[in-house]
Amino acid sequence: MSAYSRPVMLLLCGLLLLTVSIAVLNTLVPLWLSHEMLPTWQVGLVSSSYYSGNLVGTLIAGLLIKRIGFNRSYYLSCLVFAVATAGLALSMTFWSWIGWRFVAGMGCALIWVVVESALLRSGTVKNRGQLLAAYMIIYYIGTVFGQLLLGMVSTELFNVLPWVTALIVIAMLPLLFTHITNQDSEQPHTSVWPMLKRRSARLGINGCVISGIILGSLYGLMPLFLNHQGMSDADVGYWMALLVSSGIIGQWPVGRLADRYGRLIVLRVQVFVVILGSIAMLSGYAMAPTLFILGCAGFTLYPVAMSWACEKVNPDELVAMNQALLMSYTIGSLAGPTMTAMLMQSYSDRLLFVMIAVVALIYLVVLLRKADKHQNPVAAA
Repeated sequence: MSAYSRPVMLLLCGLLLLTVSIAVLNTLVPLWLSHEMLPTWQVGLVSSSYYSGNLVGTLIAGLLIKRIGFNRSYYLSCLVFAVATAGLALSMTFWSWIGWRFVAGMGCALIWVVVESALLRSGTVKNRGQLLAAYMIIYYIGTVFGQLLLGMVSTELFNVLPWVTALIVIAMLPLLFTHITNQDSEQPHTSVWPMLKRRSARLGINGCVISGIILGSLYGLMPLFLNHQGMSDADVGYWMALLVSSGIIGQWPVGRLADRYGRLIVLRVQVFVVILGSIAMLSGYAMAPTLFILGCAGFTLYPVAMSWACEKVNPDELVAMNQALLMSYTIGSLAGPTMTAMLMQSYSDRLLFVMIAVVALIYLVVLLRKADKHQNPVAAA
């Protein structure tokens, strides 16, 4: 039986449309604020408010799915995201945008937990890796397409918001043609906190935190870094597309290497490459290959760490573990832009890559020191 059933295909179609909208907003929001002459630290706080919303959305997602099911949770999360996106047009003030991006972050987190959990529940032990890889590839394809759109359409605020909001609403349509059964509706709700305390999954959870710091900083502050280099909005979109495209290219080979040689050695190599890529960005030379290498290692870190942790739980605990991993990622995404933006504001934009290299080095030390105390899981497939 194929892993790509009708509900899976429809879920991925909706995810593709939503990811295009998320990618466009994640790149343009810092640029719009920069054009309004807001200081870097305020731009960083707006980015962090989005990830704060992710954190809150992650915490309530499991209970919401249990109460109203996958389909209704998906519809509700899309509506929340659409309203928060349209609300950006009401005011360009700092506090208003912090509020709307917080609400948007809640909606996006709900979408991710619903889609990821539904995909994992739709699969088996043998094809769950395929579904996760397909999920990440669709996510990054949508992200790349969203970045490329910035060079084809007007990037003015009031030109972008109408079609982005419409795209979010259209993304609700695929799930009208299928029903995803919530098999845990009659079972007690599994708490997130025991998942976070599970020792066998700790390196995977830590990897999600580090991945959140790295990707949150890249998503939230890389557009600002490029803009300060004198690049136009379209050029920023092309460079961000290159960064994310490398993540697409790296998904299958990194996943296969992790299956063959184990998660631990692959995580070590990934983190080491992130450090090398960050150091190379500080030199300012050969930015295209450097961004490709940095993206290939950085954007594949989360699925490897996630698959490590998910192998340690029972099927009925997958939603709770998924919440725990996304919450860990969100905590990193919240802390990363906040700390990095303050350093960039006080010293130099180059601190973006210094920060990424430092946190990657810390995780590499943990991987090396804890290797003898943790099992090195590989996928059952």
